Amino acid sequence: MSLGNSRVDAGQAQVEVDRAGAGETLRRVRQRGHLICGVSQGLPGFSSPDERGRWSGIDADFCRALAGAIFGSGENVRFRPLSAKDRFTALQSGEIDILSRNTTWTMSRDTQLGFNFIGVTYYDGQSFMVRKASGIETAAGLAGGTICTETGTTTELNVADYFRDRGLSYRVLTFEKNDEAIVAYDRGRCDAYTTDASGLYAQRLKLAEPDKHMVLSELISKEPLGPAVRQGDPQWEDIARWTLNALINAEELGVTRANVEEMKQSDNPRVRRLLGQEGNYGPSVGLSSDWVVNAVKAVGNYGEMFERNIGSETPLNIERGLNALWTKGGLQYAPPVR
Repeated sequence: MSLGNSRVDAGQAQVEVDRAGAGETLRRVRQRGHLICGVSQGLPGFSSPDERGRWSGIDADFCRALAGAIFGSGENVRFRPLSAKDRFTALQSGEIDILSRNTTWTMSRDTQLGFNFIGVTYYDGQSFMVRKASGIETAAGLAGGTICTETGTTTELNVADYFRDRGLSYRVLTFEKNDEAIVAYDRGRCDAYTTDASGLYAQRLKLAEPDKHMVLSELISKEPLGPAVRQGDPQWEDIARWTLNALINAEELGVTRANVEEMKQSDNPRVRRLLGQEGNYGPSVGLSSDWVVNAVKAVGNYGEMFERNIGSETPLNIERGLNALWTKGGLQYAPPVR
């Protein structure tokens, strides 16, 4: 709750609009006519191309929502597939405008690489995939074994921490690409494959006989996955962060892809502020008043984005769990638009 006068006078509002208009990234993106979004090289449910080259997944959809907020259409985006090793250089160099690639938010990444994470699109944790016939039920059961993973990720460090803390030996085989690591595991070069649990469910679908493999229920780390932007452009950071907040708030308020136009007529003040019917929230960051309407039209709300890509009606069949709204026992909680 805030105290004092909550009104913003016309002069102050104009200052906010002028400040927002000074952002270099938004200017460059608009001049180019599309957003450039860094994604994975193919992780089903998060960012993966089909046979026609159209990208789908939570990470890809977030970029479509951001494009919708900026351009009024979620189609004004180009996807740049990146390896885990190359993703940070691509963001630092300006090759991409935003990194939305199942990337864990850590202190070193947030403070030492010149990035800012704008929120969490998926709360995850690292686990292991093993062959059912191995009889392995816990990570400790992999002591003395060989583990495959992708280089340049937090997974290597988490595995090292886990086994060192327990005084257990292991051997790791690292690969530049996830697909190389999963092929090595499938061919029997290692006893387990490790990455974020969500990634394990996705990669399991690529195995020759998926039903002969299982993901351990044990998690050995916290992996808050989310998009990142370069530091130094607070307006662009605000736009990306509040696009994610808007999708979460839209789910909480019952605003969907199908009813967003109808909901513009709502009497609920929270809905009216979210959808640009009251206040100056879009223009304050350099966007139109209907920026949230356009973002939701592009991909739906957060819950729709989740269910369409990785939910119970998809091959991944992942439960909401920690990614449910805070009102339903999960961690997804967005600050209000007001």
